[in-house]
Amino acid sequence: YHGDTHGGFPNASLDSAIAAITALDRAGMQIHVHAIGDRGIRMTLDAFGQARKQNGARDRRHHIAHLHVVHPDDIPRFKELDVIANFQALWATLEDSYMTELNYPFLGEERVEWQYPIGSIARSGGRLAFGSDWDVSTMDPFDALQVAVTRRGPDSIAREPWTPQHLVDVQTVVDGYTRGGAYLTFRDKECGTLAVGKLADLIILDRNIFQSPKFELYQTKVLMTLFRGKVVYGGF
Repeated sequence: YHGDTHGGFPNASLDSAIAAITALDRAGMQIHVHAIGDRGIRMTLDAFGQARKQNGARDRRHHIAHLHVVHPDDIPRFKELDVIANFQALWATLEDSYMTELNYPFLGEERVEWQYPIGSIARSGGRLAFGSDWDVSTMDPFDALQVAVTRRGPDSIAREPWTPQHLVDVQTVVDGYTRGGAYLTFRDKECGTLAVGKLADLIILDRNIFQSPKFELYQTKVLMTLFRGKVVYGGF
């Protein structure tokens, strides 16, 4: 923590994390890790790297969820180790007192800038996927989309974007929710894009989100939902 030598307690030592992840990886399992701080994220990447080194190449699709504080040196490692960055983009805003009262005093000025580096990992070539972490926060992807592309929530539009170096564009977020989610779950051959032979799972919106003003994206509404080609919500 800022101004202190204490950095929290890991749930597992690096050696035990490497042993567990390597064993699970050897058994052919996909591994999903929740990691928040820079130390925990680095430990996880180190363990994934050791598993890859010991067990050889295969289609793993391991991923780390949350990624609150990522050391800049670890950003390119997501691509290097083929680890998917699983973000909850709604949290990447200064709007909540959780940030101003709990995070800032303990992170310090330097590490404040390392939070939720969505655009930075994308530009380094890392794979992205997006989720909600419901019921901790809303399932509505359009709230999260607006935060990802503006680094501002609906109540902080007048502010300057928070940590703008991590901004990302609409297409990248849409890809993360669709292609990225399908790839993460090994379902990319059946869903995630609209293509011949894939499931007809799609939504029709009330606006073109690629042309809509960025600060109105959270207002986007679903007019119709099709699941496997059948209308299950809404209609015209």
